[in-house]
Amino acid sequence: MKYTLSLLATLLLAPLASPSAAQTSQPNIVYILADDLGYGDVQCLNPQRGKIKTPNLDKLASQGMTFTDAHSSSSVCTPTRYGLLTGRYNWRTSLQSSVLSGYSKPLIAADRLTVPALLKQQGYTTACIGKWHLGMGIPEGQPSPQLTDGPTTRGFDYYFGISASLDMPPFAYIENDRFTEPLTTTKKWQRTGAAAASFEAVDVLPKLTQKAVEYVSKQAKSGKPFFLYFPLTSPHTPILPTKEWQGKSSLGKYGDFVMATDAALGEVMAALKKAGVDKNTLVIFTSDNGCSKAAGIPAMQAKGHFPSAELRGSKSDIFDGGHRVPFFAHWPAKVKAGSKSAQLICHTDLMATCAEIVGAKLPDNAGEDSVSLLPALLDTAKAPLHEAVVHHSIEGAFAIRQGNWKLELCADSGGWSVPVPGSPEAKLLPTTQLYDLSNDLAEAKNVQAEHPEVVARLTKLLERYIAEGRSTPGAKQTNDAVIQIRKKS
Repeated sequence: MKYTLSLLATLLLAPLASPSAAQTSQPNIVYILADDLGYGDVQCLNPQRGKIKTPNLDKLASQGMTFTDAHSSSSVCTPTRYGLLTGRYNWRTSLQSSVLSGYSKPLIAADRLTVPALLKQQGYTTACIGKWHLGMGIPEGQPSPQLTDGPTTRGFDYYFGISASLDMPPFAYIENDRFTEPLTTTKKWQRTGAAAASFEAVDVLPKLTQKAVEYVSKQAKSGKPFFLYFPLTSPHTPILPTKEWQGKSSLGKYGDFVMATDAALGEVMAALKKAGVDKNTLVIFTSDNGCSKAAGIPAMQAKGHFPSAELRGSKSDIFDGGHRVPFFAHWPAKVKAGSKSAQLICHTDLMATCAEIVGAKLPDNAGEDSVSLLPALLDTAKAPLHEAVVHHSIEGAFAIRQGNWKLELCADSGGWSVPVPGSPEAKLLPTTQLYDLSNDLAEAKNVQAEHPEVVARLTKLLERYIAEGRSTPGAKQTNDAVIQIRKKS
């Protein structure tokens, strides 16, 4: 497939090019994805109602760009990761609700273009270090199974991490397509399952951070651009900060684990600087969804900490607390320090952003829901980047956001918050919710009855996105399943 440089990418890369630096003119890209970190868990995003110290995230914001209206494509783990790596909404797949397990088959089709595969075509070295949670093809019942599928069959040159969430078996590290230790015992962290004898959940975040730092140091010496996807296991359950961080937040184990997560970012940033590649590395830090109720949200709120800030809901929900996430971009060579963007964006945008940066043209059957963030990063955007963004909850509830309007095609939270789907309370409510976020960020006043024309227009737009198999310009594509925009409660 032949790729051509766009004018924007040409202008972007030209100042960095020189006869001696041609090989390294393209930026390194590091994408750090926290697990269940709420929008309000970052101090600089929630200064009045946030009580956890996050000095490294605050520094990242002061030295880069903060996106204040960024969203995961789903309010839970697996679907968000699918959208991030493919540039395609998760609900176009067979996974219409919930998440995969540690032994699930791969969700990303073998012939689908992924972000790392795209970058490999452009000369990048690619690595995933951390939580995969997209299916791996692990044969069950074997002490030393070899993976039939996984990150190294979906575009990554190197992988080190765990198959799914930290509370999902198998409990063992995987390197490329093999376990680093045989599964000779059984352990339990929320769930019980096969485990390696030396594996301990408390050690995972430090181990993954160490591996990420080593990768950065090694690749910086190679002279080749690299892409590091670093999906953390924290602050997801089991909430296990190491002894170094215990008691540091005064908010319990969750607050301590958030501080440890912040410190992991600091280690990676220090490694980039030490290697001398920090100025021409695009670092993005974000979260896969909102804070989980397992963190003990009411107890933290009683102490003055609100993980969702002013937003309604949390992980799993269709409300913004479920999917509006921290999102920072650091790229000293191109992004203005201390800048902010109010652009409505989504994790699916990584694919088109990378394509724009490296000057690649995406085929019609890739990145169907991805829009380049480059104009926002360079502060050249003259209009909204997205026509609209679609949200999805753990139970498969849909919402669509355009401008300040947010339409939710359900009567309830779509997740674990009140009103819970199918509850007596939910059955008494209108089956459609419409909120004007310009004056109701907390989604407290449903105005669907006052604006039937907005409900009709946004419903029609969502139906078009479903029917066309894409939300961006291009040839019509096919979804992997029949999509129902309203789920039965």
